[in-house]
Amino acid sequence: MIEVKNIVKAYGDKYAVNDISFKIEPGEIVGFLGPNGAGKSTTMNILTGYLSATSGTAYIDGIDILEDPTEAKKRIGFLPEQPPLYMDMTVKEYLEFVYDLKGCKFPRKEHLQEICQLIKIEDVYNRMIKNLSKGYRQRVGFAQALVGNPPILILDEPTVGLDPRQIIEIRNLIKKLGKKHTVILSTHILQEVQAVCDRIIVINKGQLVADGNAEQLTYKTAGNRRLVARIAGGKTEIKKAIRAMDGVLAADELGQKEQGTTDFLIECQPSVDIRKPLFRMLAERGWPLMGLKSMDMSLEDVFVSLIANEGGAEA
Repeated sequence: MIEVKNIVKAYGDKYAVNDISFKIEPGEIVGFLGPNGAGKSTTMNILTGYLSATSGTAYIDGIDILEDPTEAKKRIGFLPEQPPLYMDMTVKEYLEFVYDLKGCKFPRKEHLQEICQLIKIEDVYNRMIKNLSKGYRQRVGFAQALVGNPPILILDEPTVGLDPRQIIEIRNLIKKLGKKHTVILSTHILQEVQAVCDRIIVINKGQLVADGNAEQLTYKTAGNRRLVARIAGGKTEIKKAIRAMDGVLAADELGQKEQGTTDFLIECQPSVDIRKPLFRMLAERGWPLMGLKSMDMSLEDVFVSLIANEGGAEA
């Protein structure tokens, strides 16, 4: 549905986007995640035809956005960070204007009514946009993106400036839209990605640094580096023995959760899987291993680790 190949956007000797490639299949809700200044909005603007790339190609449903932008844009509904609203129009006037602008072929009245019901803006349909709340304006922005029923929705920071209730409403709306559309959600809000996205693409300093679902990114980042082991035996001797193992960075007591055992938090070097050597060492010394599990990293931990590994984000 969407394919990006080696996209570069340069301003002189500065790169907003530097050799990014990825592919998005039909029906996916993909979070485009990164710190401020990472290149997210630049990439979105290239995908929607608002910006040209210095080099590389981007295909929308098989159509090169740079070679045939008019045809490609028919397949895209775009909600920029600042919705393109005309404040002196009513919602009805604005959506009819967008309908004409897009050259929409669906029955006008029925199509706009269907969108308004989906977005839940029927009760403000005849009101001036300038008199609407921030939340309703954002919904009107969503409505314009849906005119013409494009198969792809690109949403750039859709919940910025909204209150907590409005944020929940917009997230639920995105999940609902994802049942019939391919959605790219550009944001730096981690909870947003975790709440609505099937897959996460992380960009930093103009480069793609990770691509996968939350579980895959967690495993890729953390692996088996942090383990909790429940072991029966003398805790002082066990801790000393674990700390002496190759690849172990730290071993600390977490306390007693089960009689006759001690829980230990073990942290290993990134390239080391300590599980088999740990099991053998404990068996040789007669210390039963009663439980072993990985310590899950939160998406916040994963994000910070990915960005830190790339040397930090630019402002």
